[in-house]
Amino acid sequence: MTASDARSVTEQSSRLKVLLLENIHAVAAEAFRRDGFEVEVRPGSLTEGELVDALQGVSLLGIRSNTKVTPRVLESATDLLAVGCFCIGTNQVDLAGAAARGVAVFNAPFSNTRSVVELVLGEILALARRLPEKTQRMHDGIWDKSAKGSHEVRARTLGIVGYGNIGTQLSNVAESIGMHVVFFDTADRLAHGNARRVGSLDELLAEADVVSLHVDGRPGNAGLFGAEQFALMKQGAVFINASRGMVVDDEALRDHILSGHLSGAAIDVFPTEPKAQGDAFESPLRGLDNVILTPHVGGSTQEAQEEIGSFVATKLRGFVGAGATALSVNLPEVLPPPAEGAFRMGYLHRNVPGVLASINRTLADTGANIIDQMLSTRGEYGYVVTDSSVAPPEATLSALRESPEAIWLRTWPA
Repeated sequence: MTASDARSVTEQSSRLKVLLLENIHAVAAEAFRRDGFEVEVRPGSLTEGELVDALQGVSLLGIRSNTKVTPRVLESATDLLAVGCFCIGTNQVDLAGAAARGVAVFNAPFSNTRSVVELVLGEILALARRLPEKTQRMHDGIWDKSAKGSHEVRARTLGIVGYGNIGTQLSNVAESIGMHVVFFDTADRLAHGNARRVGSLDELLAEADVVSLHVDGRPGNAGLFGAEQFALMKQGAVFINASRGMVVDDEALRDHILSGHLSGAAIDVFPTEPKAQGDAFESPLRGLDNVILTPHVGGSTQEAQEEIGSFVATKLRGFVGAGATALSVNLPEVLPPPAEGAFRMGYLHRNVPGVLASINRTLADTGANIIDQMLSTRGEYGYVVTDSSVAPPEATLSALRESPEAIWLRTWPA
């Protein structure tokens, strides 16, 4: 963020309130307070009804994975400008509904990638050596020094389902310790290193000694992995899910662990997760040998959380202070340069012919000279940022706001 952008954020923020939920790293609150925002921090997630009440007067909302921004929440949050998901996933937000109301949504698609990869790699090694049951028996006072069921991972095959940011980095790290890597993704992905794409999920399951899921939270992935898929895995294989809880049938996984078909599993995400620290946790996978259960901590390292806090807070501040929507997951992406003293107008509109021409004609009629202009479209929406030499009269801005294609118009300086 440039110095001029930072000044603009401070000018815009004096009347804006930020609500941060779910133990977002303190670096985010510090950044907002430094720019003059009013900041409220709450440690846990909120229910739909609680969030409706809490968002009155709130302009920026920060959440992680447990708080759901539903159509009802968006309808009631009349002051909301943007939502920051301080995590990778955004399926907890009604993205289409937010876009229709002009509410920008940002996330952190890269910041915790390394943390998730390191957790998964550690789980692969721990499960191959059956460390969960070994350590439990030591705590129970039982000396069980045996190589039975313990293996090296060198020359074993890792099957990665979902070859995005996390899947590709896991691929690189797994190869560095001598594993073979195969992957399956419905999108066209470039193989890293010696990794090999397979043509179907079934083909991957038949080949992999370790299967690790790294898919996103789109509705089509719900129930992706159930009894049928577990049955196709190799005898003695290991299963890992650090992606989304709703993707896996945990009851089916339990059956395949108890039968001995699978030798172990590591699960970091669950279909239903407790709302707050210390709440009771229930799962059919509790109490099973060689099963690692962790409380959705794949990206929860101090390094990752600080980076996420800084990254998403910067995106939100850039949106409020300069109209930047770069890396928004639901609005057209525009990254305007510093305004450098110019008047700036951001105009979110329905993507219909003639909008840009209408804006330019209207500005020209007021004698304003356009210094810079950027337009981006995304589906049914368009977003144009225009810097001009002078501010148009308020009547001109009001006419644009009231046009049938307008969603919102904002100006900088305010």
